[in-house]
Amino acid sequence: MSSVRTATRAAAVLVTLLLAAAPPCLAGGGPLGIDQELSYDNSGIWRRSNQEVLEYGVVAFELGGALWEGGDTRFGRTLWQSIDASASSGIVALALKYAFSRVRPTDSGGDPNLWFKGNGNQSFPSGEVTLVSSVMTPLVLEYHADHPWVYALELLPVYDGIARMKVQAHWQTDVLAGFALGTGAGWLMHSHQGTPFVLSVLPHGFYVGLSKSF
Repeated sequence: MSSVRTATRAAAVLVTLLLAAAPPCLAGGGPLGIDQELSYDNSGIWRRSNQEVLEYGVVAFELGGALWEGGDTRFGRTLWQSIDASASSGIVALALKYAFSRVRPTDSGGDPNLWFKGNGNQSFPSGEVTLVSSVMTPLVLEYHADHPWVYALELLPVYDGIARMKVQAHWQTDVLAGFALGTGAGWLMHSHQGTPFVLSVLPHGFYVGLSKSF
C-alpha cells in the first residue's frame, strides 16, 4: 500500500503542476475539457534539444546502470525493473498512438478534438513522458522511504510534459495519459517479485553485472 500511496501522491503533484502551467482553460476541449494549445516556446529550458538530452540521458542511465550493476544488487534490480517498465509502456504507447491517431497541436489549428485522423498523427499519449515516468517510478518506489529526496525525480516527467506542450507537440491530456501509463507500468514492474523480465531472458553474465566482471 505504501507504493500505491507514493505513486498516487506523485500523480497528484504532476497533475497540479501541469494544470498550473497552462492558461485558464475556459475554451478547453479534449476528453477532459482541459486541452488548450499553449503559446509556442522553443527557447531556454524548453528548447527541443534539451528535451532530447533528457530523453537520451534517461535511456543511457537505465541501460548503462543496469548493465554495470547487474541484477543482484538493490540498485541494479531496480534499474532492470525500470527497463521492463519503459519497454512495456513504450510498446503500449506506440500502439495507442496508431489506434487514436490524434492530431498534434502544431497541426490542428487549435482544435484538440481531432482523433482517428491517421496519416502519422501520433499525439496521444506522449511517448517521452511515458518513458521518463516509467524509468523514474521504480526508483521512487524503491528508495522513497530511505531517501525522501528521490521524490524530486518526479520533476523530470513534469518538466518534460510542460516542455512538450510548450513546443506544441502535445495536449494536456496527452501528457497526463503518458504519465499515467509510465507510472502504472513502473508500479507493476516494481511490484513483480521475481527476476525482472528482460533480465530473465538474457545470459547470466548480465545478472552478475559488468562491475563484477572487471
